[in-house]
Amino acid sequence: QVQLVESGGGSVQPGGSLRLSCAASGFAFRNYAMAWVRQTPGKELEWVSTINRAGDSAYYADSVNERFTISRDNDKNTLYLQMNSLKPEDAAVYICTKYVFASSELPIFRAADFPKRGQGTQVTVSS
Repeated sequence: QVQLVESGGGSVQPGGSLRLSCAASGFAFRNYAMAWVRQTPGKELEWVSTINRAGDSAYYADSVNERFTISRDNDKNTLYLQMNSLKPEDAAVYICTKYVFASSELPIFRAADFPKRGQGTQVTVSS
């Protein structure tokens, strides 16, 4: 079955950096677009970034654009999120998620189209 296991979270000061990883198994990782979303208590799931299956096209939420970079290694079945210039408002549980269709497109994020998700990794940003 599909498994998505995030890692790399932790506690950093504002302005710091973290690199998150998501190890995928149970499906042909290279055939699916992937995305990162984040969740904070009491708030709705927030989309962060999406990358196409080839790894050559991505887009970002305005709140993280030019600070975060999504990437993937299809040989290692791993999705990444490099987070720089972290702000307190970036604190959340970061979750990787898989597009429902095996498509070459870079899909617009809709939660219903990304139903498979990992458990997440906690990111804390505070001084």
